[in-house]
Formats: sequence, structure tokens, C-alpha cells
Amino acid sequence: MELGISTFVETTPDVNTGVTLSHAERLREVVEEIRLADQVGLDVYGVGEHHRPDFAASSPAVLMAAAAPLTDRIRLSSAVMILSSADPVRVFQDFATLDGLSNGRAEIMVGRGSFTESFPLFGYDLKDYEELFDEKLDLLLKLREAERVTWSGKHRPAIKDLGIYPRPEQNPLPVWIASAGSLESAVRAGTLGLPFALAIIGNVNPSDYAQHVRLYKEAAAKAGHDVSKLPIASHSHGFVAKTRQQAVEQFFPSTYARTNVRAVEKGLPSYERADYDAACSFDGALYVGDPETVARKIIHLYKHVGITRFLLHVPHGSMPHAEVMEAIRLFGTEVAPMVREEAARLASV
Repeated sequence: MELGISTFVETTPDVNTGVTLSHAERLREVVEEIRLADQVGLDVYGVGEHHRPDFAASSPAVLMAAAAPLTDRIRLSSAVMILSSADPVRVFQDFATLDGLSNGRAEIMVGRGSFTESFPLFGYDLKDYEELFDEKLDLLLKLREAERVTWSGKHRPAIKDLGIYPRPEQNPLPVWIASAGSLESAVRAGTLGLPFALAIIGNVNPSDYAQHVRLYKEAAAKAGHDVSKLPIASHSHGFVAKTRQQAVEQFFPSTYARTNVRAVEKGLPSYERADYDAACSFDGALYVGDPETVARKIIHLYKHVGITRFLLHVPHGSMPHAEVMEAIRLFGTEVAPMVREEAARLASV
């Protein structure tokens, strides 16, 4: 059972002071957070690609390359790269470079993207949303199979027996498929035999995602893949503090503000304190509380959904850097040992 952190490198106004950090300041904070996550024994740190003024993570590979020489063991992943609007050759080269710099600790997690700003930015039409992802995933997987590649498609110039460099330290370079809840994505990932990651967020019961894992495993087995070797991850917003009440109260202001920004953008009902409290309950999608509470929720997910990796997304919105660092410290030193011990016990039964 692997435990880690994910971030979108948000730069929203601090709800208490009104101050908004510059992109540069927040990027430097994240490098510190990755370094701490490594020091406290977490397994992975993921950075999600976005192209908005309230996020500073348009180039996850570059950000993680800054952290690579400052860390020793932690795996460095995108969470996610919006492959549909990216050039797979450049994505592969960037993460192969990161893989070399980190001595084989890079991963690529790709998705279609729930934010769409990157499509007009890079000259793509949203009407090709599905087709772009399928075609570019096909190319990305071919790039990691061989040094020289021949490929053709509809949305990118053909490649005829060209070398792709640098080659990664890992062979193959890990590629995950991420989904925000699409059953079709679960089947696609399973059919391809690729690791699968679920974004379990919003007004949902995490246990309901067991059906996604079931479909994923069924598709993988049908395609002839060894299901026992395929990792399954989940990603959820959350926060850890010494007491449950402290965690709930510290995480609420930024979560409330950030969620209501998205509610306005999507034309959804406003987010209220009652919604937050429900999500913080044992069956809710927020992993907020003292170490024992958070550990118990993750173990429940491990037992009833079947995940083998859990990413705690923190912060949600902008929070004081010291609070985020303390949450990461507690997650690594107190939550992770409890989860690993119980997962190992359950696996041996």
C-alpha cells in the first residue's frame, strides 16, 4: 500500500488575509513540500497540469525536476497531464528527463482533463475531445516501447523511423490512466493493462467506486493481463491535524471558497457547511481529521474498493504553508505507518 500527496499548486487568495502568493512563491513552496514528503517516508508526490491564473502547475515535469536532486526515494508523478492537448513526444521526453534526474522515480499519469483551458491554448478543438486522447495515448505508449518509432494519426504529423531521446532510466516508463469517474476509462485502462487512478471527489461515497475497480480488473483479465500486478490509486482532497476538530476547522475556509468558485463556473448549487460536514463523515469523500481518523478511512477504501495507492490532495485552495507542511508531516509519520501495517495484516490473512 503506497501513500502520497498530490497538488495543483493553487494560488488563490488566502481566505483570512486576502493575500495571493505569486506563482513563483507557490512553486518554491511546493518544492519544499515534496522534499518534506520524501523525508517523512511517503511513496509518491503528484502534480497536476493546469493553465489558469489560480494554478501555477502548467509544467509538472519541470517543477518535479527541481525537487528531484533534493529527494532520495519518493516517486514523482504527474497528476495528471492533459494528454489530449499535449504533444506525446514532448511529454515522453520531459518525463524521461525527469526519470534520469531522479534515478528512475518518474511516472506519467494522463487524463482527458476536466478543465478545458489547454485546448484553445494549444490549438485543439473540444469536439475532438475523445479522439485526441485515444490517438495521443496510442503514440505515447509506442514511444516507450522502442527507441525508434514509426507512427501516423489524424491530429499530429506522422513519425517515420525517428529516434526519441533521452531514453528513461525505467523500462518501461510507468504510464497511468486517471479518471474522474468514467466507467469507460476503467475499461480502457484495464484493456491496455495500465495502472489506473480514480479521482474520488465531490458529493460521493468512496465505496461506490468499487464498481470501477471491478470493471477495470475484468477488462484487464479479459485482455490477458496479470491483474495481480496492476496498481490502482485513488486521489481525494484532505487534511491532517493533531485533532479531528482542528483539521475540520482549518481545512474548511479554503475548501468552502474554492468549491464555490467551481460551483459558479459550472452553474452548480452553492457549497454549504452542511455539505462539507457530510463529506468529512466516514462515508464522505474528504479525508479530513486526526491521523487515526484519516487512516481508518483509507484502510476502508483499501478493503472495500481495492486501491493499492492513496494520494491525499492538499491543500485545496490556498492555505498557510506551515499548516500544509504539518499535514504532510503527520500524514507521513502517523497516518502512513498505520495504513501500511493494517494493509499488510489484511494481505496476509
